[in-house]
Amino acid sequence: MPSHAIAGEEAGGDPEHLTQTARHQAQIDPLAALRAPGDPPWDVYLTGTVFLDIVFTGLDTAPVRGTESWARGMGSSPGGVANMAAALARLGLRTSLAAAFGDDHYGEYCWDALARGEGIDLTPSRTVPGWHSPVTVSMAYEGERTMISHGHEPPPEEPAPDCPPPARAAVASLTPGRRAPWIAQAARKGTRIFADVGWDDTGAWDLAGLADLEHCEAFLPNAEEAMRYTGSTCPKAAAHALTEHVPVAVVTLGAEGAYAVDRRTGETAEVPAIAVEALDPTGAGDVFVAGFVTGTLAGWPLADRLALAGLTAALSVQEFGGSLSAPGWSEIGAWWRRVQSLDTQNPAALRRYAFLDPLIPAHLDRPWPLRRAVPTIGFGRNA
Repeated sequence: MPSHAIAGEEAGGDPEHLTQTARHQAQIDPLAALRAPGDPPWDVYLTGTVFLDIVFTGLDTAPVRGTESWARGMGSSPGGVANMAAALARLGLRTSLAAAFGDDHYGEYCWDALARGEGIDLTPSRTVPGWHSPVTVSMAYEGERTMISHGHEPPPEEPAPDCPPPARAAVASLTPGRRAPWIAQAARKGTRIFADVGWDDTGAWDLAGLADLEHCEAFLPNAEEAMRYTGSTCPKAAAHALTEHVPVAVVTLGAEGAYAVDRRTGETAEVPAIAVEALDPTGAGDVFVAGFVTGTLAGWPLADRLALAGLTAALSVQEFGGSLSAPGWSEIGAWWRRVQSLDTQNPAALRRYAFLDPLIPAHLDRPWPLRRAVPTIGFGRNA
């Protein structure tokens, strides 16, 4: 393990063991000191497609054609935009989601898991009669994943309100060559827009095609995306180049951590990755963004925002399922107390996370590791 790294803990245990959901966890409000009368009702607004994710873990190798593979673990959870929504809610942000839900049992399960299980506001969402929920099957092995998805075209009027609700921030996934009108509308109301982007299947990699970037406060691509969009051969140089188009650029570097630049303050920050035993990387990028948004809204220094983002993403890959793997403050607190108790930890690395001390009271200390993913759909509430 590199000397600068802080170790995580291998997930271990029975991956089908049921534990308490986020609604039973003690909550921290990271924005408590900033809240005032007249604030927007929501901290973060999201819109997008919710999938039902079915995740198989414990595969030794990729499935082999013509054979049957048995997985040692399985979990089900809301996926797609639900990964981001759950990650934000578990970090204590008041989260509102606009999405279409199928009127099948999958859609009912996802709605219930998000609204009742995570406390996410689904007022802008709706159930669509006759539309079945999109489904993704994810197979995790060797620290990677292979996914198979199925779904029909979403309804033409899938929620993305022309007048999104007032919120401190919104997270948008930019699509090359296409504007999303709600982004400009939200920005005009003072909502701070944080954006990521998917792979450009057109191969153009033209920043001019990301027209909504002009409305964004922060852009969070991975290293390959950042270098392709800027023509740079170095991720750090790409981050600096991106600040010509957006105030804050954050480039994720995979196993090497992340690098960020804030054009307005002149700050730069680099945080190494935390060494963990990865079980399932599903949703880790969404969890990273959620951590960065949380630290930004709380007014933290750039390095602390980046450190929280990297930490929450690292904790998430030790669990399976995108939305249900997102850590809350209980998991963060348990991790922080655990790593401080190990004599082998590098003191300099520990100091990087000292900003957690005033955030996490003693009553949030819980056993580590924790398990939350549900293996199937249809258990009664008392299961």
